[in-house]
Amino acid sequence: MTQPPGARPPSPPPVTPPASSPSAFPLPSAASAPASAAAPAPAPTPASAPASASAPVVPQGRRRSAWTEGVHRVRAAATTEPGRLRAIGAVLAALIVLFGVVTAWEVSEREAAAEAVVEHSQPLSVDAARIYRSLADADTTAASGFLAGGDEPRAVRERYEKDIRDASELLAKAAANSDSSRSAQRQIAKLNRTLPVYTGLVESARANNRQGLPLGGAYLRYANEQMREEMLPAARVLYTAETARLGNDYEEAKRWPWFALGAGALALGALGWAQRRNYRRTNRVFNLGLVGATAASLAVMLWLTAGHGVARWNLSESDEKGARSLQALNEAWIGALQARGDENMTLVARGAGSAYEEAFQKQMGDVAGRGTDRAGQGLLEDALFLADDAAGSKPVEEAQRAVGIWKDRHKDARGEDDAGDYDAAVEGVIGAEGSTGECFDNVDASLSKASAHEQEEFERAADDGRGGFAGLAVGAAVLAVLGAAAGVLGVGRRLSEYR
Repeated sequence: MTQPPGARPPSPPPVTPPASSPSAFPLPSAASAPASAAAPAPAPTPASAPASASAPVVPQGRRRSAWTEGVHRVRAAATTEPGRLRAIGAVLAALIVLFGVVTAWEVSEREAAAEAVVEHSQPLSVDAARIYRSLADADTTAASGFLAGGDEPRAVRERYEKDIRDASELLAKAAANSDSSRSAQRQIAKLNRTLPVYTGLVESARANNRQGLPLGGAYLRYANEQMREEMLPAARVLYTAETARLGNDYEEAKRWPWFALGAGALALGALGWAQRRNYRRTNRVFNLGLVGATAASLAVMLWLTAGHGVARWNLSESDEKGARSLQALNEAWIGALQARGDENMTLVARGAGSAYEEAFQKQMGDVAGRGTDRAGQGLLEDALFLADDAAGSKPVEEAQRAVGIWKDRHKDARGEDDAGDYDAAVEGVIGAEGSTGECFDNVDASLSKASAHEQEEFERAADDGRGGFAGLAVGAAVLAVLGAAAGVLGVGRRLSEYR
């Protein structure tokens, strides 16, 4: 189109480049740009800008503790099969080791109690009974020697001295081995204090009797009173205390190890569950490591059960057929000794011995029995009931027959004394033949023979009972370590499949 002269040409319309096209003006290149403008800093992000979904926001200045981090890792590991296997292996090893430790601990306690029964408490109980018998026999023998007057037989004097010597030695032995019992120590101290007093009174009685002085009888009665009211009760308390200690040791040795058995059942149950889990996940019937751990734990369990069962049975045998028989024999023996002392003191009192005669009748009733029923049977019948073989029952039967003859002869002697024939009564009591002293000696010898047999029975059974624990504590600990190692190796074999 032709423009008129003098007119301004119209300005061209502005051209807007498209958004996708490059700028109409070239940008300066990186080479021509200033160094400070080469890398412009990014604009700061406003605080209200939304966080990226791929990067979790961790508050500034807060860190996880070591415990939290450990728990987090364990929790994360437990969600994987290798982590679960490691946990299972650790638990199995801990349970097997716990089983071994508890077994060794409880078996050691039972073994120590069985050792105490054989080596400590039963011998102390026997010694306490011997102290009682020695004192009672010394008192009886002293009265027999007194009745003989100035012609005291040498054998009677030697028997009295032996009884006193045995009692002194046994008291010293008991004092050295009863330090854990205050009651026993008190009774031993009392006996050690009163024994010299008693022997002094007996010697005074002998000296006066040789001179024919009536004061000798008073000294002997005072000595007898000292023996009955102070010494024999103290010996009885000592014997009871030692017998009670024996019973406690028996109870401890025979008590079942329930903690060990429970720990063993728990370990075996965990091993069975682990093998079942392994089979369900891998379809493999056996894992040699877990099978070995199970075998070791089962061996400990069977050894514990069998060993303790054998020990318990033998200890019960030693108690029922040995220790209890000895206790019954000791009671009958002591009763016979006291009856003999009462019989002698009845004559020593010369017409004033009715109290001694009553005590004699009571003691003989206790020894021989007062009736035919179980409630009325005597101490000898109890000992016969507990004797389990002919070697133990035959001497008791002989003692029973001797006691029957003794009662008849005592009745005759009392009749002579009541009739005024004192010398004939004394001869009927302490004479060499046909006297009650002869019957007493037969009873004494028979009960000594029966006691020796029952002591052998006790020692045999108690040694077998103690042997039931032999090696069990150490064996359980060794097998537990081997079982734990086998369990760890078995779990480790499964873990190696994930590497």
